[in-house]
Amino acid sequence: MLREVTTLDNRICVYPGSFDPVTLGHLDIIQRVSGMFPDLRVAVLDNPDKVKLFSVSERMTMLSKACAHLPNIQIDSFSGLLVDYMRKINAGIVIRGLRSASDFETEFQMAQMNSQLSGTVESLFLMTSPDHAYISSGIVKQIASFGGDISAFVPQCILPEITKRFQSK
Repeated sequence: MLREVTTLDNRICVYPGSFDPVTLGHLDIIQRVSGMFPDLRVAVLDNPDKVKLFSVSERMTMLSKACAHLPNIQIDSFSGLLVDYMRKINAGIVIRGLRSASDFETEFQMAQMNSQLSGTVESLFLMTSPDHAYISSGIVKQIASFGGDISAFVPQCILPEITKRFQSK
């Protein structure tokens, strides 16, 4: 049976994530999607159940710096269900980056759940560039916590903020 199509705007898409911190892998997806859609919302998830290195406001500021060269990007935040946020801004497409087969398993399950919850939100999966497939925020934080050089993994414009955070710990 075909799902009923509603009027969510498929020109507006959302790339949600924790972005703690934003990596070159995230930026790769953002830049590529910004060329495909006229309106991309990069939405920082405010999940009070998770301990984060940076606050939502700090993550939004870092994303704004990293995406300053992209005119059709808006940085936002949300808490709660992604589908509720998407209804609120009338977005029809959620973008998810995939690094590996294990990412696909997780993202596929979330896409199915979002589809079941909304019936209108479409998920678009984009493979990350092979140059960035091994990068994750978690690995970046771990390397930084041991004083390692993370300059090859994060946008240069936010490197000082990340380094400073770990120097103060």
